[in-house]
Amino acid sequence: MTGRAGQVAGGSRGLAGPKAEKAVSLALQGGGAHGAFTWGVLDYILEDGRLAIEAITGSSAGAMNAVVMLEGWLEGGPDSARKQLRQFWKRVSLDGDLSPIQRSLFDRFLSYWTPDGSAAHSWVNAWSRMASPYDLNPLDINPLKDALGGLIDFGRVRACEEAQLFVAATNVWTGKIHVFRREELTVDHVLASACLPMIFKAVEINGEPYWDGGYTGNPALFPLFYETRCDDILLVQINPIERRETPRTAQEIQNRMTEITFNANLLHELRVVDFVMRLIDEGKLSTQNYKRVLMHRIHGNKALDDFAASSRMDARWTFFKQLKDLGRDAARRWLKENYAAVGERSTLDLRAAYS
Repeated sequence: MTGRAGQVAGGSRGLAGPKAEKAVSLALQGGGAHGAFTWGVLDYILEDGRLAIEAITGSSAGAMNAVVMLEGWLEGGPDSARKQLRQFWKRVSLDGDLSPIQRSLFDRFLSYWTPDGSAAHSWVNAWSRMASPYDLNPLDINPLKDALGGLIDFGRVRACEEAQLFVAATNVWTGKIHVFRREELTVDHVLASACLPMIFKAVEINGEPYWDGGYTGNPALFPLFYETRCDDILLVQINPIERRETPRTAQEIQNRMTEITFNANLLHELRVVDFVMRLIDEGKLSTQNYKRVLMHRIHGNKALDDFAASSRMDARWTFFKQLKDLGRDAARRWLKENYAAVGERSTLDLRAAYS
């Protein structure tokens, strides 16, 4: 990356096709089946080709999308990355090749994100509160391990020099976020980032247990402040920050608690960005010592938020494709309206959106 922030020059680092003129870092949220919306966003950005991707940070489904896209790109460029993303979401769909046991566990993984209030879910939820995955899943079967392990060459990912990759998980012992870098990633690091503790055993890495990264960073933005040259961060948001309704049923309350929990650290980081940017604008901080972050966001708006609560546990291939199409449409609109601003200014008003 040379010249002004956001501009791509020959030989620069990043996933850059022949049409790429500007660079961004991507921040990808997790959120159950709604991660297929992010698939659609990435698919359109790759097809459009005008944005180079210097770095990606992600948690849970966001981390999976990130790893799958990066490895696909390394295998054969943007078309291969798009193909790899499609293969991953096909594998974990109801039309995929998961075994019945794997399917039941993956359905529970999706159901955690939004309880649907059904009798089946209520029974599973009650049973999960009485017995842990160490009782219910003693063999530690994880359908995501086979889906990722059979698709991704992690040796290729670790050796990549084109782009940086950050995967967040929560250290169970300390309660703190841990960000794993591309050069150390294995399938276990990605599984740790998506480890919901009522469904899967904690994933041990170097002797320490980890749970889902969404508890402490969904996604973690700070690696993009300190370890990238690009000023522009494009957040792909799939979890609603605000809901203008009061939850009343047990399922509605649990659903809103999950949303709030998995958004809390993102809100904190965005408030810090806003605070630092204000100090820079007022001349109280120097850009020689502090990075001027240009924030952007693609999200599903009402189209995504209006899906029924149970949709986050909908693993039908037709539903995944519907979410993908929504993501493509959102990315198309965002690029049409905001491409010129990349490298120049933020297009996300942080105070209006999050304060």
